[in-house]
Amino acid sequence: MTTARRSLKPVGWYPRRGEVCLLHLDKQRPAVVISTDALNTYSLDICVLPISSVERKGFSLRVKLLAGEGGLHRESWVKCDQPTTVEKSLVLYPPLGKLPLNSMEQVEAAVKRALELP
Repeated sequence: MTTARRSLKPVGWYPRRGEVCLLHLDKQRPAVVISTDALNTYSLDICVLPISSVERKGFSLRVKLLAGEGGLHRESWVKCDQPTTVEKSLVLYPPLGKLPLNSMEQVEAAVKRALELP
């Protein structure tokens, strides 16, 4: 991850579902946006899943992303067991990238398993 490409957010910009964004927390951390764009447009908060570069073997609720997916520079894992809400103001612009449809479908399925949803 690099801080060099971060810039001011254009007026009207908001994070979109499936985008991988850096969040300005204790340090810059990547996350994938899972809330719907209808909410992301107007809400002050968005729902995200953290992304880690640390693999947890045997943990089926972590979806593996290959280097390059979503603009990530290394293999990473989406923590589908840790959905969280963050203020939109903590999202850095521009997004790193967007997850491909097949990866987003795997993420959705893992979140459903984590929350025991049908």
